[in-house]
Amino acid sequence: MRQSIQIEGFGHGTNPVPAASVLRGLLVSGAIFGMDPATRKVAAGLEAQCELMLDHAARILLAGGCGWDDVVKMTFYIAPEQPREAVNAHWLRLFPDAGSRPARHVMVKDRLPPGTLIQCDLMAVAPTAA
Repeated sequence: MRQSIQIEGFGHGTNPVPAASVLRGLLVSGAIFGMDPATRKVAAGLEAQCELMLDHAARILLAGGCGWDDVVKMTFYIAPEQPREAVNAHWLRLFPDAGSRPARHVMVKDRLPPGTLIQCDLMAVAPTAA
């Protein structure tokens, strides 16, 4: 049975969309972005958005019974002219072992929501599903 994942301080406005969905041990997220949980607005600046985005991603994973070690793919969408190095720094912190990193795709996207400089989505497999 499919399970919708919601986390406190994060959402897609009035859209009826969960943060993620889990089915048979596979967790797939929707768009995850740098929303400030206190204001429910996108944070100012790329670094703040990256930090909040990845914090939300970690909480989504936890709510779905997963962790960073269970991630099999992440896709990042960055606004034009934003440095990929911002993603790389966090990537290396989350996945320091070059022999055990998830697949990754970074796409430049000129039609992100207003104020959004970066967002991601991810897929993970819950350890009990193996």
